[in-house]
Amino acid sequence: MNTYKTYTVAEAIRRMERYCAYQERCHKEVSKKLYEMRMIPDAVDQIFSHLLQHNFLNETRFAQAFARGKFRTKKWGKRRIVAELKQREISKYNLQIALKEIPAAEYYKTFDALAEKRLQQLDSEKNLQKKRKKLADYLFYRGWEPELVYSKVSEVK
Repeated sequence: MNTYKTYTVAEAIRRMERYCAYQERCHKEVSKKLYEMRMIPDAVDQIFSHLLQHNFLNETRFAQAFARGKFRTKKWGKRRIVAELKQREISKYNLQIALKEIPAAEYYKTFDALAEKRLQQLDSEKNLQKKRKKLADYLFYRGWEPELVYSKVSEVK
C-alpha cells in the first residue's frame, strides 16, 4: 500500500498559495512542487491558472526580486544572475527586466568594494601572479564581467 498523501485540487491550491506567498517563486519551482505532490496534469493546469489569475505567481516579479536579492545580499554580478535565472527557465524578456533592477552606479560601486575586500584578504599572498589569479577567480565565480575583472586585476601591483 502506498503511504503518500493525496490532495484535492482545492487543498493543493491553498497549499500552493501559501508556498507562493511565503516568497517569490518561478514556474519551474511550482511545477516541481506540484509534481512532488503527485498532482495530475489537468489539476496542475487548473492550479497554475488560479495562481496566475490571483497574482500569486508572476515570473517577472520573481526575476526582479531574484536579481535584486542576489546582487544586494550575495554581491553577484550580472553574468551569475543571468545564468541562475536561465537555469530556472526565465524568459529572455524577463531576464532583461530583472537586470534593470540593478542601478549601474551601485553595480560598479559594489564591484569595487568587493574587489578591494578580496585584495585585503589576499595581502599575505606575496606572489603577484597568484594574487591576481585568486582575485580573478573569485570575481568570475561571483559572475562579474570579464572586462571589469581584467581591468581590476591589471591594477594589482
